[in-house]
Amino acid sequence: MDTGGIAAGSLEVMDAFRAEFEKAEVDARIEKHCAMHQVGCRGFCDRDVLVDITIDGERTTYQYVKPDMVPRLVMEHIVSGSPVEEWRVGDDYHKFYTLQKKVVLANNGKIDPENIQEYIDLGGYETVRRVLTEMAPAEVIETIKASGLRGRGGAGFPSGLKWEICASKEAVPKYLICNADEGDPGAFMDRSVIEGNPHTMIEGMSIGAFAIGAPTAYVYIRAEYPLAVERLKIALQQARERGFLGKGIHGSTFDFDIKVKLGAGAFVCGEETALIASIEGERGMPRAKPPYPADKGLWGKPTIINNVETWANITPIMKNGAEWFASIGSENSKGTKVFALTGKIRNTGLIEVPMGISLRDIIFDIGGGIKGGKLLKAVQTGGPSGGCIPQQHIDLKVDYESLKSVGSMMGSGGMVVLDETDCMVNITKFFLEFTQAESCGKCTPCRIGTKRLLEILTRITEGEGKKGDINLLVDLANDVKDSSLCGLGMSAPNPILSTIKYFRHEYEAHIHQKKCPAKVCRKLLTFFIREDLCVGCGMCKKNCPVKAISGEPKKAHRVNTAVCIKCGACYDICKFSAVLKE
Repeated sequence: MDTGGIAAGSLEVMDAFRAEFEKAEVDARIEKHCAMHQVGCRGFCDRDVLVDITIDGERTTYQYVKPDMVPRLVMEHIVSGSPVEEWRVGDDYHKFYTLQKKVVLANNGKIDPENIQEYIDLGGYETVRRVLTEMAPAEVIETIKASGLRGRGGAGFPSGLKWEICASKEAVPKYLICNADEGDPGAFMDRSVIEGNPHTMIEGMSIGAFAIGAPTAYVYIRAEYPLAVERLKIALQQARERGFLGKGIHGSTFDFDIKVKLGAGAFVCGEETALIASIEGERGMPRAKPPYPADKGLWGKPTIINNVETWANITPIMKNGAEWFASIGSENSKGTKVFALTGKIRNTGLIEVPMGISLRDIIFDIGGGIKGGKLLKAVQTGGPSGGCIPQQHIDLKVDYESLKSVGSMMGSGGMVVLDETDCMVNITKFFLEFTQAESCGKCTPCRIGTKRLLEILTRITEGEGKKGDINLLVDLANDVKDSSLCGLGMSAPNPILSTIKYFRHEYEAHIHQKKCPAKVCRKLLTFFIREDLCVGCGMCKKNCPVKAISGEPKKAHRVNTAVCIKCGACYDICKFSAVLKE
């Protein structure tokens, strides 16, 4: 049960099972080992609440489970042994997982994240014990380098090389940080890993700390993730009780412990130097680089920062070997990548795919295609600072180099699907609103530049665009990109540049024809009522805030466009599709 599952009602479903078990005396009637346990995110959030019933090793999965469905599941399936066929998942559920490859999420949905024993029973913490007793730190670093693992936080810097640089520094103590300040709108990859299997991250951090010689680590996690914070603290305490953290971990001579630092949710604190400043008690603002954190990081000491997904990859690599990991993915992007697949897609959820898979495979095979049978327009990757990839690049490989070649980026793993009803100018304004609001204000190009960019986009979407605005946007976007201090400012213009590159005609329609081709920007629309469809119910007239609609009951109504403020209330309220916009 993760945050999404709980929002869908999983706690109520679990309570219903407990009550029904007691009522039906399941323990006595079935077997003494009958048990129920919670698990983390399974990935297919769109089908929550998901329930597995396993009898004699045969698992049956049910979807959209509600509390009132539980009595029948208990009596027919658990007591009588007959699965409830109409509630079982179908072939589309299994197809969602067919092209996925689970490395980071391998045990999500299997173990109870609040029970360390379930992780240990699957071999958990055995890898770090072996590393500590059989390997030298340099061997660990060489293994990570050979694996080709690149940081999953966005920049894609080779992890092993970063570790090697840090380990080579003479300054002590060294520090290790897990960046769990996942700030992209719609992204929930790192949160799901911590909520579903926090021990895989802890074990990976323990291996990394041994490799660079860091006795102390921090997990910087936003306070807006209360369940993840709670489960992380439980996992850390259980690990300490087992001797997996603290003095002489796993019976070795290596001391290592992890502290938790709560962030206040500032997007800029996802940037490593701003994050370090926040841990140090300073305002979360970026610092000029170099020096990089591997040289001078937390409190001026050599520091390694990787995000949750990167740390969660370490144990599988050390367990299965660098060659195994390097065999997954594309030439320069090894392993898998976790994405939060959202937007106008049938199957929303958390997915893990091998690097190099095509956008087509993700959207149409895993995602099930576009909702409502509409046409795909674009895919936005890389979070609010990423780019919009048009439909004609649907066969693009999803790896670091390919995404960059079309003006986008990997980012931390947000993937938003857009359809034909989305206005690319309006979408771009949405992302600029976010990055402008999240600018820390330290450097002028980002503080002022993003504000000016947003003002221009707002004018365009409100019908006040001027000749020359497109070139002005491009010039200013490039200036902000080239002169900002940190990654937030450097990447904030990406949505503008990519949408102008691929959807310039939409900008031109807004500016020159005062039209929104997708019929989204309301100040560019005209609302009218089709007399042959209007039944005269009066709902549009009743809900019009400026009394722009007239008409008698049971007779066709009309919109006075001279009075209409284009709020769209009539369009939204009409049940007969009689109100149109153009």
